[in-house]
Amino acid sequence: MKVSDRMSTEVFTISIDANVNEAFRIMKEKNIRRLPVMDQGRLVGIITLGDLNQASPSAATSLSIHELNYLLARTRVRDVFPPHQEVITVTPQNYIETAAKLMLQHQISGLPVMEGDKLVGIITETDLFRALIDILGVKRPHTRIDTLIPEGPGSLAEITGLMASKGINIINTVVYFDDALSKYKVILRIEELDYEQVVEALRSKGYEIESVLVAEGGD
Repeated sequence: MKVSDRMSTEVFTISIDANVNEAFRIMKEKNIRRLPVMDQGRLVGIITLGDLNQASPSAATSLSIHELNYLLARTRVRDVFPPHQEVITVTPQNYIETAAKLMLQHQISGLPVMEGDKLVGIITETDLFRALIDILGVKRPHTRIDTLIPEGPGSLAEITGLMASKGINIINTVVYFDDALSKYKVILRIEELDYEQVVEALRSKGYEIESVLVAEGGD
């Protein structure tokens, strides 16, 4: 799955010379928490709701509401914009795991999507969470079986072959190394909700079943 499959193409931006009241207004009306900042048509970074809140006067201030509004109207985005901000971006053709790694590495919650010098979208952590849910197929009723497998080739092929021999449809499989157990684990999601025969067949092949969960509502 690529960034282009999950990014939002309707991108709201703010000029670096706009006042912060305008940034607050756009975020509130569009129910968003970040705005790409543009300077003469060029992307120079992102400003977040947290940046704006930090730049706003404290609730304990003695200023009147009129004084506050005057102050905010005279404060520009460039005044609260983090100086020398490194602009971290992705392209539509990047895979979503690349976007996730960049967000984690730089501790940010959203990335502008660029095609050359053109801003064409934005992808956020919410987009990645939704993609993960779709990839794992957890919206559909299913049985999740967690089983430990030996290191080396052949185990996954044997498990999927076993499912095929019983006419059971696999929704998805996830394989990863569990550091705590020092073993490989397979998370197997199948459409069959009556799982006893599947578990017994896996055990008969020597696989250790760690847990079984039936999600009839797709949870």
